[in-house]
Amino acid sequence: MRVLLAEDQAMVRGALSALLGLESDIEVIGSAADGEEAWRLLQALKPDRLVTDIEMPGLSGLELAQRVQRHELPCKVVIVTTFARGGFLRRALEAGVAGYLLKDAPASQLAEALRGVHRGGRAIDPQLAIEAWSEADPLSERERQVLRLAGDGMSAGDIAQRLNLSHGTVRNYLSEAISKLGVSNRIEAWRLARQKGWL
Repeated sequence: MRVLLAEDQAMVRGALSALLGLESDIEVIGSAADGEEAWRLLQALKPDRLVTDIEMPGLSGLELAQRVQRHELPCKVVIVTTFARGGFLRRALEAGVAGYLLKDAPASQLAEALRGVHRGGRAIDPQLAIEAWSEADPLSERERQVLRLAGDGMSAGDIAQRLNLSHGTVRNYLSEAISKLGVSNRIEAWRLARQKGWL
């Protein structure tokens, strides 16, 4: 089984590589420190599995998974993250991710998860699976996009320009997101959506 690692923390990336390298049926063929590098390596090396973190510079692990799905690459994606958030898991499953594990799980669990995925199964942290389906994400994709940019400190005018929308349309998306999340302003909306894993 040929595995590509994508993890922005060098120490974690090195530890994962070393641990997986101990398994006789797993070969780590490359590693990337950010999402864009991982995407280039995915196309060049054509691994069987991509083990990726969620939060990385450039492309996130979720965006990588979405690209793999959109381009119909045969590589299966397994996310290994510290984020025990149901919203992230839901979005990962929508992006076709085959595995979602937490970094505090035993190392042997990752190798077993990769083998399970290799056999055509899925490897999802069970507690997280329960949480993921207990609270639905109320945001639309466009509301999520606008809220993410607002959280980056962009004004409604800047967001409108970036997304080729009118100023009023951006204000409507922000207002709708604030209303759906039951908060009083866009910063609170961004914080809550991020905490739930919806961004």
